[in-house]
Amino acid sequence: MSLSLSGRFPEVHGHRGCRGLRPENTLPAFREALRLGVDAVELDVVVSADRQVVVSHEPWMSAAICRLPSGKPIAPSEARQHNLYQLPYARIREYDCGLTRHPNFPEQQPEPAIKPLLREVVADLENLTRQLGRSPVKYSVEIKSEPAHDGLFQPPPAELLALVLAEIQALQIMPRTTLLCFDKRILQLAYHAVPTLPLCLLIEDALLLAGHLSALGFTPAVVGPDFRLLTSALAAELAGQHIRLVPWTVNEPADLRAVLALDPWGITTDYPERLLALR
Repeated sequence: MSLSLSGRFPEVHGHRGCRGLRPENTLPAFREALRLGVDAVELDVVVSADRQVVVSHEPWMSAAICRLPSGKPIAPSEARQHNLYQLPYARIREYDCGLTRHPNFPEQQPEPAIKPLLREVVADLENLTRQLGRSPVKYSVEIKSEPAHDGLFQPPPAELLALVLAEIQALQIMPRTTLLCFDKRILQLAYHAVPTLPLCLLIEDALLLAGHLSALGFTPAVVGPDFRLLTSALAAELAGQHIRLVPWTVNEPADLRAVLALDPWGITTDYPERLLALR
């Protein structure tokens, strides 16, 4: 039964696949999310030294979830030394990012997994979609970008965006893709490069919506706030401007119900099965 005001149940967006159940941003996580029945898979992308679009939340190997090619853990103080932007993708594939369970997700089932290329994820999910006989899945692609990382952990914004857009175009998933980013520079470039591509401004601070939109310079199709920032007033303000609301990352049943009452367009969650159970 829908709990939303509009009578429609929001889209279920699997965060990093289904981080609560499988290693984040890996093929096992995306496959499980698809089997569960998500409407969209949310994933993060960065760029390797040889300009491959790699699915990863950090532009380095996280000490919390990744292991060295030798199988040994990565010291937290050394994580950023394993800079994906300075590693060719063949080298990146030698690290494991699935065998170490994330400490915040006790239900996560560890298994061997690498950081895949965006093209690998899409090819795998498109094939699985056909096998399952289900409707095509949508893609929420977050470009990880920070001004302080330019030239160190990522290429300049224009090059970073161009690499990601070229991959999305080659994969023929543009009509089913929304581009997400905290970095307004990326969204501004994308707005002019591909006016028809839905863009999502991600928000994690307490700056008023008007301030964010003024700095952005245009009205995005979607706004994705940290759900802890979400109020009925913000939801109404977004609805009044015809901006779709897709908050992140909503995991606990009580929080899911509270967010559902605000009638979002979608909800991003590490536990898609919990949200799907409410549908």
